[in-house]
Amino acid sequence: MGVTVGAAAVPAGAAPVAARSAAATACPTGWGSVAKTDTSATLTPVRDIRTGRHDCFDRMVIHLPGAGRDVGYSVRYVDQLHQDGSGRHIPVAGGAVLEVRVAAPAYDPETGAATYPARAGRPLPGVNLAGYRTFRDTRFAGSFEGETQIGLGVRARLPFRVLQLDGRVIVDVAHSWTATG
Repeated sequence: MGVTVGAAAVPAGAAPVAARSAAATACPTGWGSVAKTDTSATLTPVRDIRTGRHDCFDRMVIHLPGAGRDVGYSVRYVDQLHQDGSGRHIPVAGGAVLEVRVAAPAYDPETGAATYPARAGRPLPGVNLAGYRTFRDTRFAGSFEGETQIGLGVRARLPFRVLQLDGRVIVDVAHSWTATG
């Protein structure tokens, strides 16, 4: 037996399309905007940084193949991004700036050769933020004394979370403070 929605019959057990769409856009809450840290460290170098768009948030993924789950990080809002070592100011576009630090080098510790082809002060290579709701800019600040530093420009100071998966540190920044994206 079916349920009638408007003039269309929906098979029993199937959710109407409108209900499924609403459920798909229910967004997680409670992330907050305070600094998030983990003090682990690894010598496994950063190999890639990518971004992605989702219904409720924009995502940055820092790839460290072979590093496991214990990769340290510090992610926090800053007034300005300053490069470690030199203190040089690196402009980052957006209404707010997240400083993303990963406790891993972007170079091979044995040889010093770069493992991620970024240049200090420049946008992240291969990252195109056209069409993103929250992300506005990315800047590579450098890799100094085993830590890699990135500036992430966002639309406004919005809630974020940090996840650790095998060989990845993930930073998700919500589109809004509400549960509806």
